[in-house]
Amino acid sequence: MAQPSSFVVDTRPIWILLLQSVRQPLLLATGAAIYFAVRSVGPPVDLDPAGHRALAVFALCVFYWVFDVLPLMITSILAIILLPLTGVLPAKEAYALFGSEAVFFILGAFILAAAMMKSGLSARLALMILSRFGHEPISLLRGIFVLNATMSFFMSEHAVAAMTFPILVELIAALHLPASRDSYGRALFLAMAWGSTIGGVATLLGGARAPLALGILREVTGDSYSFTEWAALNVPLTLSLSVAAWIVLRTFFPIGVLDVSKAEQAVEERLMKIGRMTLQERLVAGVMIATIACWIVLGESFGLANIALAAVVVLFAIGAVQWRDVEGYVNWGLILMYGGAISLGSALHKSGAATWLADQTIASWASGPVTVILLITASAVLLTEMMSNSAAVAILMPLSIAVAGQFDIDPRLMAPLVAVPAGLSFILPIGTPANAMAYSSGYLKVSHLIIPGLILHLTALVIFNLLVWFYWPLLGVAS
Repeated sequence: MAQPSSFVVDTRPIWILLLQSVRQPLLLATGAAIYFAVRSVGPPVDLDPAGHRALAVFALCVFYWVFDVLPLMITSILAIILLPLTGVLPAKEAYALFGSEAVFFILGAFILAAAMMKSGLSARLALMILSRFGHEPISLLRGIFVLNATMSFFMSEHAVAAMTFPILVELIAALHLPASRDSYGRALFLAMAWGSTIGGVATLLGGARAPLALGILREVTGDSYSFTEWAALNVPLTLSLSVAAWIVLRTFFPIGVLDVSKAEQAVEERLMKIGRMTLQERLVAGVMIATIACWIVLGESFGLANIALAAVVVLFAIGAVQWRDVEGYVNWGLILMYGGAISLGSALHKSGAATWLADQTIASWASGPVTVILLITASAVLLTEMMSNSAAVAILMPLSIAVAGQFDIDPRLMAPLVAVPAGLSFILPIGTPANAMAYSSGYLKVSHLIIPGLILHLTALVIFNLLVWFYWPLLGVAS
């Protein structure tokens, strides 16, 4: 006899179901209404018509990004369509910005990370680190944090979290930790999420924010940073913030587990299963080491994107990877998002809309460089908890560069000033996929993270601003 099919009864009130069904059409219409409302008001006295039209496009994109009405990349494509249609930028110029060096750098970085994951090299490194640290409950927790933070120096934090999440699920299953009430399980998933996030701000490889900020900076001012310069600015933040996050983890999520031998055994079994290091892993490891060395030594001479793409060509030339192996790992939508965001940032700058908007917001609240920097960093942290961190960078970078000119601040300062705090999402799942994965485990709720996350945010803002004022000038980066 056929078994009855299982089904779930939705017991939510009918008004919630109706609201959910009309949410997207309603938000789409609201965004369009905002666009036409801005256009209908007429340009302010100190803003020309092109700037006014750019402002309307920007308002529409911000609304769609904040409320996640459309995927990020689709909103960016919409910006690319509207900029030529409204006469803000010629179509040729708007589409040409997809050729930005930042776009090709992150494309190369995605493919290199994909090669590490597909070859099994990244998983091997993760298991080797865990086998070394995972003998005691506290050392296993430390190992998870150090693993994710360290690997995010060399791979996108999103890729690192995606790689370590299934390993962590397997370890927790071996320990039989109950999801509903186990503090140690929460700590392990937070070590994964916070470690990836904190490590991801250290270098240009840790996330998409930094290349996007540099792309907008280069397009507007012609300035940029080398791989070494960026790391020198931000590694001290990563190290000090890692200590702070560890203290918060140990304070708010006590360890109630005495024995992790079963998790240690699961790691050893996985290491035995993958066997000895393959030729493909060795080739990928060699190319990655050479690439990082070239970024450090030759980055300014040859360009970061050129080196990244040359490394990709070498990987394919020596047969270390095939196209079918990597195409599924590359976030093509994010590439489109970058191109559209850089075009929008350029349009806001060239039309004068960024300067006008900065006058009405940050410039009107600030009294000097100190308050400008505090406002920008605090805004970046707030926005990254409300939306994708890439969207936060796309919104803040044009305004920040405009404000820099008004307060006689070096505009080059604005790229790390926006991109780094925008990468520090510690509470909500929307800011970064690492947080979303941690929440998907079932061990975490927002209520678990409000106080610890706020403490970590405040600590990060204090440490970051101290570094900006007292450490960055030693490296030649000052307001």
